[in-house]
Amino acid sequence: MSKATLLHEANEWVKKGDYERFLTSCTEDTEWVFVGDQVLSGKQAVREYMKEFYREPPVFTVDTTIEEGNFVTVTGEIRLKGIDGNYSHYDYCDIWRFENDKMAALKAFVIEKK
Repeated sequence: MSKATLLHEANEWVKKGDYERFLTSCTEDTEWVFVGDQVLSGKQAVREYMKEFYREPPVFTVDTTIEEGNFVTVTGEIRLKGIDGNYSHYDYCDIWRFENDKMAALKAFVIEKK
């Protein structure tokens, strides 16, 4: 199975709010870098992030997917529901690195739409 397919299948679990199932697609030491914001080290840190920021499953689309070797790059839009009940809208570019068919690293460029 292609790494792009693995990523898209894992993201379907996020859309359904099954974050634990999504996390089975990540390595234990996965590292997520949100450029200019924060770095999450390890699956537990990602779990805590999802619990805080994905109060409801995010609504997102993928516009472009590019797979090259152990990397998959995706671009699209995402909406996140805030604590106030309002949605924030973002454009994103995610670069995923895979190890043994699991997501080992993410470098995310996320820009809020005003």
